[in-house]
Amino acid sequence: MDHIGLAVADGIATITLNRPDQLNAFTTTMENELIAAYDQLDADDSVRAIVLTGAGRAFCAGADLSAGAATFDHWQDEDEDAEARRDGGGRVVLRMFESRKPIIAAINGPAVGVGITMTLAADFRLAADDARIGFVFNRRGIVPESCSTWFLPRLVPLQTALDWVYSGRVFPATEAFDAGLVYKLYPRESLLDEAYALARSLTEHSAPVSVALSRQMMWRALGAEHPMIAHRVETRGINIRGIGPDAREGISAFLEKRPAVFPDSVRDDLPDVFGEDLPTPAFRG
Repeated sequence: MDHIGLAVADGIATITLNRPDQLNAFTTTMENELIAAYDQLDADDSVRAIVLTGAGRAFCAGADLSAGAATFDHWQDEDEDAEARRDGGGRVVLRMFESRKPIIAAINGPAVGVGITMTLAADFRLAADDARIGFVFNRRGIVPESCSTWFLPRLVPLQTALDWVYSGRVFPATEAFDAGLVYKLYPRESLLDEAYALARSLTEHSAPVSVALSRQMMWRALGAEHPMIAHRVETRGINIRGIGPDAREGISAFLEKRPAVFPDSVRDDLPDVFGEDLPTPAFRG
């Protein structure tokens, strides 16, 4: 891979935005490599969680603007009937939304534009205590992307989201923490270690298939119009999982006071509990 790094150790995958000389500015290559990485990691049962971070002193400085004022010209098509080019950050975030593994964004430095919006579909955002964040789109004459107009108001109060987006100002990670966008702040030098510790705490005693289903149940329920939809999904989940090998092992291990060894595979044994009740993105590419 050219614009990201990918490594797996002790059940935790690390995706590293890897253009440090360009402050990890987002490119089409990075977009496609990130989607491919999430596909690969979802298919790998040895991976229990994913940490997303940046190489060097930045997390991501936003879209690569090296083409200057013509940056978005290539999005246009001479054929007026052609479909518009899909937003690349949105493609990445939609793939993250579908992830079967928990995702922790370790924001190790400046995160602006797509550099922050690509983290909104992560389950947790940890940040270096000196990081700076900005939803800078309005200051560039464009608009928010990466599905951030859906995610951001679900993560922070609407008026906070509007302040950040309308003004486009860059603000300290402490403000993001106070608003609830960032889960924890750490010194930069300990950030990755803390991200890995969180990943282990989330997964080391939990059934992988249960984590995968719980992740989807929680995220998709954000778009549900009534709690009855969640009730139907949860009922299916309990009925399917309750008679399976994982539940038998989990309950037996609890009663026998020993660590559980869950046999089910996320790749092979993930049931469909959603049906048509919840909105699901129908496209990948």
